[in-house]
Amino acid sequence: MPRVEITQRTVTANGITQHLLVAGPPDGAPVLLVHGNGSSSAFWTPLLRRLPATLRVVAPDLRGYGGTQTAPVDARRGLADLADDVAALLDIPGLFAAGARPVVVGHSLGGGVAMRLLVDRPDRVGALLLEAPVSPYGFGGTRDLVGTPTTPDFAGTGAGTANADFVARLAAGDRGTDTPTSPRAVLRAAYVADPTCLAGDEELLLDSLLSTATGDDNYPGTAVPSPHWPGVAAGDRGVLNALAPAHFRIADALVAVAVKPPVTWVRGAADVIVSDTSLFDPAYLGALGVVPGWPGGQACPPQPMIGQTRAVLERYAAAGGRYREVALPDCGHSPHLERPAEFVAELLALTEVVAAP
Repeated sequence: MPRVEITQRTVTANGITQHLLVAGPPDGAPVLLVHGNGSSSAFWTPLLRRLPATLRVVAPDLRGYGGTQTAPVDARRGLADLADDVAALLDIPGLFAAGARPVVVGHSLGGGVAMRLLVDRPDRVGALLLEAPVSPYGFGGTRDLVGTPTTPDFAGTGAGTANADFVARLAAGDRGTDTPTSPRAVLRAAYVADPTCLAGDEELLLDSLLSTATGDDNYPGTAVPSPHWPGVAAGDRGVLNALAPAHFRIADALVAVAVKPPVTWVRGAADVIVSDTSLFDPAYLGALGVVPGWPGGQACPPQPMIGQTRAVLERYAAAGGRYREVALPDCGHSPHLERPAEFVAELLALTEVVAAP
């Protein structure tokens, strides 16, 4: 089967310069790939090599990642800054056919961007493929399936919970393996369940991770003190704060959207980032004894991220939509890298649904 030819483009959209990977004919079945946190469009390259030449694929670098302008992220808007950037691409001449309604594929943070895009532009989304998406109630700080806050200020979420050594090594472009907090070690241990799947693409994927812009306006963002454990809450600038439940809570809007395209949710059963037992959730780390002073499960239980997403998608289906959950055993946070054949099959199935009369 002929494969897509990948080219690079730079466009100005939503007031910023955006770098894109583009593949396939302009009139091909449209697919929009939205990468996750700590990556860039290059993280999709192994997937792009597997896609048929009949697809028209556009994969942007989000602001502050890859080759796109390092514009600030206003966390108070949740992920709307990023979704607005992506939405602006839909009407750039030559990227997609006029009026195209692409299958929007969102990985991790990109899943949240895809949800936001659907809520804001339901007429321009043909289907959603959510790959290990952030919970519709944000990341961290919620205690039950309907997103009830653990504390009034959502303590334990946002930029203040980022590992300072990892951030420093990220900013320094560290490519070493001498510590568990090096970007390469995090890529191997957290992004995938089996690091051998990275194979010859490890340097490419590490480059993608290291392209992350660091600082108060981007990754991780600003933190504010909290009287509640563990002493920090989300600030109003930067990407981790944009993901925090204080700013990103899209569940009700997603259920209420008037146009409900089909949703496929693909996740790895061994994911350690987006999980009901996430190693990036301070409450779960507190329960393990890794973060001292945890006030206990009654006051601060781990966030049930998988349960929250399932509950919201069930509400979406009950309101007239439809969704499919695909849980891949022995797979981590990046199914498109770890289980590419299954991932491509789910993507192509959605393109066929969108193309059907």
